[in-house]
Amino acid sequence: MPEITYQGKSFVCEPGETVLSTLRRNAVEVPYSCGAGACHTCMLHCLDGEPTEKSQKDLKPALKNLKYFLACQCVTESNLEVALPDDEDVYVSARLIEKTQLSPTVWCFRLEAAVPVYYHAGQFINIKNEAGWIRSYSLASLPNEDDLIELHVRRMPDGMMSHWLIDHFEEGMHIEIEGPNGHCLYTDGEPEQPILMVGTGTGLAPLIGILRDALHQGHVGPIHLYHGVRDCGELYLNQTLNDLAQSHAHVYYHACISGEVVNSYKAGRASDIALAEHPDLKAWKVFVCGSPDMVKQVRKMAFLAGANMHNISADAFTTPEH
Repeated sequence: MPEITYQGKSFVCEPGETVLSTLRRNAVEVPYSCGAGACHTCMLHCLDGEPTEKSQKDLKPALKNLKYFLACQCVTESNLEVALPDDEDVYVSARLIEKTQLSPTVWCFRLEAAVPVYYHAGQFINIKNEAGWIRSYSLASLPNEDDLIELHVRRMPDGMMSHWLIDHFEEGMHIEIEGPNGHCLYTDGEPEQPILMVGTGTGLAPLIGILRDALHQGHVGPIHLYHGVRDCGELYLNQTLNDLAQSHAHVYYHACISGEVVNSYKAGRASDIALAEHPDLKAWKVFVCGSPDMVKQVRKMAFLAGANMHNISADAFTTPEH
């Protein structure tokens, strides 16, 4: 059976086991997050041997050439010697320009990268702090119109990174960023196609970017955005989205409250309301961002409602720490 060598120690892979699983089974601490090849947090550098094609599938050509790979996607049949990424290969420095509180639990961070970062609205980046913690955050900004990279961070009860960002990361400080990554983005070519967007919590971040991008590119088909939170105080872009809906007749914003409802907000979970109000999604484009369980449910129900799987773009928050 193949062996994985890391920091001078070798570990035998079990049949069908990924490099990440092998290392974690042997109590080796390496960064990881989603375990599904989406977040790129588990990227490693192959010093000897050849990583599998699957483990390099979504990496940039330069990183492939340097033999970087995703440990959670690599089931190898040969011995590999691996190491953590060289920061100079993967990360660029970014300075915090602006930090504002949007709701009782959500903050907005606007960053300026040391070198240009080319991205699409709706993609995500990985950020790495001075302690080596890595976390994925979706981009809420629109590169065509915004000079700064914008992230929305929710304070999670057990979230080491979110607490650090909110309590210790101040304007003028620097952080390392990697990316962009992800395929949850607007593509032109069908400007009349109806679009359904469903997001919970800060799953709204990539959706606001995608919505603005669609409008920027001249999308004319109806766009329905459903944002779900527990209480109305967490509708942190409520005014912005209402203004967008007021200024664009084909944009519809639906604020959904799963807890106690006040005013004219819709009562219930955003996913349930969105699917009930749009039972036929044939020829629709669907974007869904938020908790893994919600994303999984909406993907399934949207498909059963007629949406083509190629037209369902999803971004689930699957990280073990927030």
